[in-house]
Amino acid sequence: MRTFGSLLVRGLIVGLFAGLLAGTFAYVMGEPRVDAAIAIEESGAAHAHDHGTADEHAADDEKPLVSRDGQRAGLFLATGLYGVALGGMFAVAFTLLRRKLRTTNDAYAALGLAAAGFVGIVLVPFFKYPPNPPAVGDPDTITRRTVTYLLTLVIGLLAVWAGVALSRWAARYGEVARLGGGVVGLVAVVVAAYLILPRINEVPETFPATLLWQFRFASLGTQATLWLLLGFGYAAAVDRQPARQKVAA
Repeated sequence: MRTFGSLLVRGLIVGLFAGLLAGTFAYVMGEPRVDAAIAIEESGAAHAHDHGTADEHAADDEKPLVSRDGQRAGLFLATGLYGVALGGMFAVAFTLLRRKLRTTNDAYAALGLAAAGFVGIVLVPFFKYPPNPPAVGDPDTITRRTVTYLLTLVIGLLAVWAGVALSRWAARYGEVARLGGGVVGLVAVVVAAYLILPRINEVPETFPATLLWQFRFASLGTQATLWLLLGFGYAAAVDRQPARQKVAA
């Protein structure tokens, strides 16, 4: 029997590597889009500076607390720490839910748990409130946007739970019913939540749509990289082949 400590350490190590590699993806695919969005923001600020008051000039001349080079270096620190934290939580969830996952293979259990986490924590919030690059969003609504995003994240986890529960209930009617029940349970909760939650769209009409969606897909790709590596990495770390039973001659 493996101890919780060994499972936790494996989760932390796998999460660290997954976070750093996800940070590499974000650096290559996301940072150029961030730079382009900042350039648009600065060009708009420069235009306002030419037509603004003295107070506005002073505000525009304020330098950011962290330079872009510092932000790029901090990207790997942030994704690494996030990966470690996520890996630890993943190990805890695996330990608590392992007996409830209907498979005798630890690797399959880890992959299934990672897939469920990606759907509930990443995909459900993404399709309702996709991330926006710099120069998009009203600072006065940041609290509202944060609360609604966190609420959507919780709803995503509830949707996954509803899908699993309905899938197990429908399993008595066959494999097709089990699969259909899981999809119906997940989709029903997500659709109901999407209809109830407020619609937030603060993207200016002048902002390039191509750049917007490139940034969003880069953000989604970063999360997908993180969860994919976490799932397969932890599956490899906990994979244990059942001992072969000796067959009497």
